Amino acid sequence: MERKSFKLNVSTGKRVQFVDITEKIIECVTNSNVENGVVYIYTPHTTAAITINENADPSVVYDINAFLNKTIPFRGDYTHLEGNSDAHIKSSVLGCSEIVFVENSSLLLGTWQGIFFCEFDGPRKRTVYVKISEG
Repeated sequence: MERKSFKLNVSTGKRVQFVDITEKIIECVTNSNVENGVVYIYTPHTTAAITINENADPSVVYDINAFLNKTIPFRGDYTHLEGNSDAHIKSSVLGCSEIVFVENSSLLLGTWQGIFFCEFDGPRKRTVYVKISEG
């Protein structure tokens, strides 16, 4: 039976960092032997997120971070005592999961799209779960 669930380990080196995990997800699809289906990508962390966006030009990630930091500043009028309220809010805004279709054993991503693990409270060792379903 093919393995259709995967656990990825992601290490981050900065407080805020977007890690392109597209190739790791492609590897999971390849190892699953699923030709047509759906990939669910999920991270169980309250200060991290998963998003899909352009991975060809690094200025896109820079611009996303700049907007998030302007809208949700590191230091704000927060009541959460751990000092990472901004990370919790950014995680909620972007979300902890994404869904991508698989067709002919390939991810159905746009030409410039990549899948990112988004760290907002690093550096840390994080987990991403990948579930691939046929259908």
